[in-house]
Amino acid sequence: MVRPDLTKWGQTLSDLRRLSVEADHARSRERFLALYMIASGQTSSTPWAAESGRMKETVLNWVHAYNQAGPEGVMYRHTGGRTPLFRQSKPSRSRG
Repeated sequence: MVRPDLTKWGQTLSDLRRLSVEADHARSRERFLALYMIASGQTSSTPWAAESGRMKETVLNWVHAYNQAGPEGVMYRHTGGRTPLFRQSKPSRSRG
């Protein structure tokens, strides 16, 4: 059974739990919660995937990404998709 290697990254179960609550993006929070549940022995990747509606391979990929790159390896990053029709503009500074 593949489990997150917390000692390799100097983390504890509490660290994963905190990240599952405090991460900026919902997808990151989901990934850290899965890692926490698997690392704590409460579940494994197969039941977690079934319960969360993810594929088993997806959850296993999160564990492998964590083991290879640490917390940064599972943080959500927008990697593609359509360019927004309207970009947010920076507020202009008023001169005066």
